[in-house]
Amino acid sequence: MSWVNELIDLYEINSDKIGVIEYRRDMPYVLLPPFHTTVTAQITVTIDQNGNFMNAELVDLNDKLTIIPVTEKSGSRTAGKEPHPLCDNLRYLAGDYTKYYEDDGICHELYISQLKEWVESGYCHEKVRAIYLYLKKNTLISNLIEKKIIKLNEQNRIDDKENIQGIVQTKAFVRFIIRLPNTDFFEAPPDECWKDKTLQDCYINYVRSQEKEIGLCYLTGSTEAISYLHSKKIRNEGDGAKLISANDSQNFTYRGRFVSKEDAFAVGNETSQKIHNALKWIIRKQGTFFDTLVVVTWESHRLSMPRWNVDTDTIASEYAGDDDWDDEESEEESACDGNAITAEKFYSALRGYGKKVDNTSKMILLGFDAATPGRLSMVEEMTLDSARYLENIKKWHESCNWIHEKWKNKKRVQFSGMVGVKDVADILFGIESKGNLTIVDANGKKLYAEVARRLIPCIWNGNKIPYDFVNRAVLKASMPLTYKDRKNWERVLTLACSLVKKNKSERYGEEWNVALDKKQIDRNYLYGRLLAVADRIEYRTYDDGDKARVTNAKRYMSTFSQRPFETWKVIEESIQPYMNKLGIAERRFYENLLNDIYELFEVESFKDNKKLDGLYLLGFHSQAYDLKQKKEDSKEKEEEE
Repeated sequence: MSWVNELIDLYEINSDKIGVIEYRRDMPYVLLPPFHTTVTAQITVTIDQNGNFMNAELVDLNDKLTIIPVTEKSGSRTAGKEPHPLCDNLRYLAGDYTKYYEDDGICHELYISQLKEWVESGYCHEKVRAIYLYLKKNTLISNLIEKKIIKLNEQNRIDDKENIQGIVQTKAFVRFIIRLPNTDFFEAPPDECWKDKTLQDCYINYVRSQEKEIGLCYLTGSTEAISYLHSKKIRNEGDGAKLISANDSQNFTYRGRFVSKEDAFAVGNETSQKIHNALKWIIRKQGTFFDTLVVVTWESHRLSMPRWNVDTDTIASEYAGDDDWDDEESEEESACDGNAITAEKFYSALRGYGKKVDNTSKMILLGFDAATPGRLSMVEEMTLDSARYLENIKKWHESCNWIHEKWKNKKRVQFSGMVGVKDVADILFGIESKGNLTIVDANGKKLYAEVARRLIPCIWNGNKIPYDFVNRAVLKASMPLTYKDRKNWERVLTLACSLVKKNKSERYGEEWNVALDKKQIDRNYLYGRLLAVADRIEYRTYDDGDKARVTNAKRYMSTFSQRPFETWKVIEESIQPYMNKLGIAERRFYENLLNDIYELFEVESFKDNKKLDGLYLLGFHSQAYDLKQKKEDSKEKEEEE
């Protein structure tokens, strides 16, 4: 299991980050020490080193993530009574809980008994002793009432209808601050228990001292303490699905092949801790979610690498924004804004990334999804040399290279390359919603995961593009009337061009580009050119108030793709009135252009009325783009004169 070793290596190479809370946008994440987990706390209680109460307050909403020690059983508890070793909810911590709420008090008894064992061991920490001394006084609830944290009903009982930061009062989680006399302000550990690494180390050593069952870890082959209860909260803090589990002895988890779970699968406790903690950390740090599917990638030497799932413009922009990266890129290229980025910006980014990799550098990809709420499965696993990864990223964007548009900094910009994976899903399977193409149906959002899973081999390994994606894109691009916003249809059109281009290269070795090929005699390509010219002729006669009108070329586009010769006769007749509205010079230009295209046809191929393949879209878009560029160039010349 190479992925196991990669996760262990990831944990160890980032050991300097253990216990350090970081942020991704506004979301906190942390690389956990062994035998610890994270919870969302609602109450912070402050005491002194002698266990005397000082204060209680609600947790700041921006500082709720709390690191706590856990036992093997409490770390995976659901409904059972399994206390955490130090911090927990009120039912476990408060000795006076039964005075204010109906309860058997067993949870508190279990908690205080367990905490006493830690205090009396040789691995006790002064903060742990302070918490024990405080909780032995059985005043937690009354202290919280005094500080107006807990609210009572008319019967002087904890009010079930009240909540604390969205959590029912009785289930509120408590964390501690211990005010200790600081001998050296700069070297003293933090007062917050959840940030104190010395406390974490004490608990780790305490757990190791308690380990009894030693066996063979099936993942690493080493001899260590074995665990059969493994972590959850892998994809997010509310995730109850487990990656490793063999607790179903009644059905068919292992029965039939093995007598017991011990025979089926044994994992070392610390190995499990490192694997799960590294996985949680890297997912929160840089994982990408596609509905319930999460895909995470990283570089084995902690190097920055281009993301596999984003568009070409994003790769170039992210590279350009890193001050540590060095490249021979000119100031003129760096400042190039235009509407379309140059290919050189993308290539210079990849060269910049490539300078830092060596022969031992690897890229790892793991994908996880849950078929049921309680079980998580690995659905994708890949490992590539970093240099090979960069080469495959380059090939993906090269082979799909076309002109695309997107919103960036509240502006619509053009870029040359390929759109991102989520954009592919939205364009292929989404509908218009609030002016954009997106998958809005809750059940339909599973398509994000499906598209990602099918594109990963194409991007990472250079596999052929799924042919049904190509067909779907061509079909949707051939129906412009189904879109209210012309820009949305153009997004579909350009994606179709990217996919058709890639498909033609992969299956037939044909190379196509955005630049108009004026010598190309392929029937599909030429018919697409004719359609673009007809569309442009009509559009050029529109006044400002007519810009929303659909041209006859687009109106007949779907039929044209099925029966081109027959439909072209209709379109050709329909554009004559618009041709007559043009100025003499412009009319002659379009007449000559149409004649030039006619001359490239073979007689029989022009009269052939069979269905066009996706190549006609490339002819259409290349011709349309060429005409648009000619108009913009002529405007610039007029302004210069």
